[in-house]
Amino acid sequence: MRVLAPSFEQLDKLSGTRDADLIARRMLDPATNRGRGAQSNRVGRFERHERETFDDGWSETGATVEDLKPFETVEHVERARSIITRNDSPDIPFDRSINAYRGCEHGCSYCFARPSHAYLGHSAGLEFERDIYVKVNAVDLLRRELADKRYRVKPIAMGTNTDPYQPAERKHRLTRGILELLLETRHPVTITTKSALVVRDLDILKPMAELGLVRVGLSMTSMDHRLSRKMEPRASTPERRLEAIRLLSEAGVPTSVLAAPMIPAVNDMELERILDAAAAQGAREATAILLRLPGEVRDIFREWLLRHFPDRVGHVMGLVRDTRGGKDYDATFGKRMVGEGPYAVLLRQRLELARVKYGLVKSIPPLRTDLFRAPRIDDGQLDLF
Repeated sequence: MRVLAPSFEQLDKLSGTRDADLIARRMLDPATNRGRGAQSNRVGRFERHERETFDDGWSETGATVEDLKPFETVEHVERARSIITRNDSPDIPFDRSINAYRGCEHGCSYCFARPSHAYLGHSAGLEFERDIYVKVNAVDLLRRELADKRYRVKPIAMGTNTDPYQPAERKHRLTRGILELLLETRHPVTITTKSALVVRDLDILKPMAELGLVRVGLSMTSMDHRLSRKMEPRASTPERRLEAIRLLSEAGVPTSVLAAPMIPAVNDMELERILDAAAAQGAREATAILLRLPGEVRDIFREWLLRHFPDRVGHVMGLVRDTRGGKDYDATFGKRMVGEGPYAVLLRQRLELARVKYGLVKSIPPLRTDLFRAPRIDDGQLDLF
C-alpha cells in the first residue's frame, strides 16, 4: 500500500515524540481513503500484535486488497444483553442513554467515542467508521427494561456515543423503532445528531413534543461546505442541518444547536455565524463544546490535521494544550467539556454574548416524566385480575 511521507519537521511538531517515522508510515494515501475521516488504521490498544500492510511487489497491478477496504462499510449483527446505559458523571446532564449502533460512519476524526471500538478488537481509526455494529434486538430489549417494576423514569439521551441517525439507520430503522416505543409509553427523550434524517421521524417527534416528551439538538461544526466535508465526511451538509432545524421548529419540536466541537484555529472563528444561522431557522437554545482528545483520538486528530492543515499543526495543538493545562487532554470532571485558560474563557464569553444577541436564551421547559406508562410484555402468562 502506498503511504504518505510527511516531513520529519512536521511530524516532530505534531507528535512531540521520536516515533515520527512510524506515524508517517501508517498514514494512508488519500487516494485510497476518500470519504473517511481517519488517516490510518492502527490496531486496537488491547491487541497483542500490531500489523502493518505494505506492497511486497508481488501484485501485478500494484494494488492490494487493503486498498479497497476504506471505501467499504461492513455491518455486524449484535444481539445486545442490555440497551439502557447508565452513568454517574457529574458534568453530564443525563444519567441514562441508548446507542443502537456501535461505530459511526460519519467519520469525524475528533469523535471522543472512537476509543470504545478497541473493546471490540477494532481500530479506533478507519474501523470505527467502517465496522458498524447493529443492535438488532434494541427495541425488544428496551420494552423489557421499561416494563421492569424497578424502573424509574428519567429522560433517555440518544446520540451520546454514536449518531442515532447515521447512514445505517436508513436501512435498519432502530432509532425509529425506539422512538415509537417511547411515544407508546410516554417516555421522555433527548436526541443529538448531525443528520437531517431526523426529520423523517417528524410524525413521531411532533406528538411527543405536544406531550412535552422530546427535544432535539443539531450539532454543527461549520457553515463552510468544504470544511464541513473534511471534518464530517459522511454527515449531512450544513444547509441540510439548518433545514432540519427549521422543519423541527415549525413542527413544534424544541430544537437547539450545538457548535461542537470548537477547534482552535480551525472552526472556532465560526461560532457566532453558526448560532446566527441556527437562530434564524428557529433554534431556541445553543451551546458549544471545546475539542476533546481522549485516548487514541489524539493521534487520529493529529494525522487529520497533518493531512488537511499541515501549516497549522503546531499552532492548533499549541492552543489545545493551552486549554488543557499544558496537556493534550485533561479528563477531569468539570474541565473536560470547557477547558481552562484564557482561550477557553474567551470562547465561553463569546458563546454567552452570541446567545443573547441572537435570542438563543429561550427557556425550554423540562421534559415530563409523569405521563409514563409501562409497556405490556407478552410472556404467555394470564393476568390474575
